[in-house]
Amino acid sequence: MTGQPKLPKDPYNLIITGVGGQGNVLASRMVGDMLARMGLFVTIGETFGASQRGGSVMSHLRVSTQSSLSPQIPKGRAHMVVALEPTEAIRVLNTYGNPEVKVLCNTRPIHSIGVICGEQNYPSLEAMKDWIDELTAQSWFLDTTAAAIKLGNPILGNTVCVGALAATGELPLNRDVFRAVVSEKMSAEKVALNLSAYDMGGSLVRN
Repeated sequence: MTGQPKLPKDPYNLIITGVGGQGNVLASRMVGDMLARMGLFVTIGETFGASQRGGSVMSHLRVSTQSSLSPQIPKGRAHMVVALEPTEAIRVLNTYGNPEVKVLCNTRPIHSIGVICGEQNYPSLEAMKDWIDELTAQSWFLDTTAAAIKLGNPILGNTVCVGALAATGELPLNRDVFRAVVSEKMSAEKVALNLSAYDMGGSLVRN
């Protein structure tokens, strides 16, 4: 296709992960729709834990200039992980990580029932940052939840992450395409709010 953007790797394997209720699936659909609009082939596969109870939710996005692919990323073959919750980043890296993988991680924790009840320990943020740094080629740690709360709704943290991902320059994502995608699915008021969240995510990376 004329004008089809290039990818740093082809196929490019992206995982967006979080826990139930964070809007992980919507974020993956936003990114997938943006890339498809750019003329790329996008295959999305999703796995759900006990999502209604805060369980793990993981979306695999496989992006190519050539053709559609199987929806499951091979183990050890992720290029980028976007984690809406920090322990989920470590969980994904354990299976899909490699020395070249990059991670964009929301630093705001969500404690499981086991942690709340005192049956499990939740690692410190500093420890998790150290682990992620050791396991990746590059990492970004952002409090996207705090940014979303400033806009009035913590669920917008998923859109903040999409804007942050775009700002890393890893994939051919831009604001105009984002606006076009969300305008097809949301009211004008929600489009404006999501654009603000997208812009906030970009500013977190650039600053």
